[in-house]
Amino acid sequence: MFFKLTERSRNGKTGPMPVTTSDRATCPDSCAFKKAGCYAENFHLRNVWDKVTAGGLNAVTWAGLCEQIKALPKGTLWRHNQAGDLPGLNEVIDEPAMDLLIDANEDKDGFTFSHKPLTKDNLRIIRHANENGFTVNLSANNVAHADSMAKHNLPIAVVMPSDFGADGVHVAISPEGHKIAQCPATYRDDVTCKTCALCAKPKRKVWMGFPAHGNDKATADVTARG
Repeated sequence: MFFKLTERSRNGKTGPMPVTTSDRATCPDSCAFKKAGCYAENFHLRNVWDKVTAGGLNAVTWAGLCEQIKALPKGTLWRHNQAGDLPGLNEVIDEPAMDLLIDANEDKDGFTFSHKPLTKDNLRIIRHANENGFTVNLSANNVAHADSMAKHNLPIAVVMPSDFGADGVHVAISPEGHKIAQCPATYRDDVTCKTCALCAKPKRKVWMGFPAHGNDKATADVTARG
């Protein structure tokens, strides 16, 4: 599998920060958005994703990626996986590979989101990452799915309906009483991942909500509305 570090993203939502792209093979088949509204299938990002998966754009091995991350300046905020998921083929998280990533992230502030299934082993690995400086947000398909994940006491990011926040209300409360704050970069021009960094805080008290978006947001909306 192949991976790429972009040291300065040109994505207006993330801001000029390092981001990575992971091989398509890392994405689990169980992800509700796989070939069904995934935002990473937007034209430009899809093009990058396809080229990285094929080994192009100076893509590297996992070990090579971790060396590049290790070389980032101390304190760097960076996002893992603008496309792709945690290391490991399909549904499985590769624990030795995650250990390499956690070590590479020492003294830095990496974060990501994962749709890997919450098996006993995957949960243990994700929990270890969050406890050791690398924030992994559990990706919830919708609010009900997020509520079912709450028992794990891990940071959660929720895909919300595409009209979430359109009425000017950027906070929601789940049926189980959990607060969901809309990602400010999705509705404010003066906020990016680089300036916000809430998704990199594993002990935050709110879940982050991301309105369904992209070329096929209508399909994603079906899942987001539960």
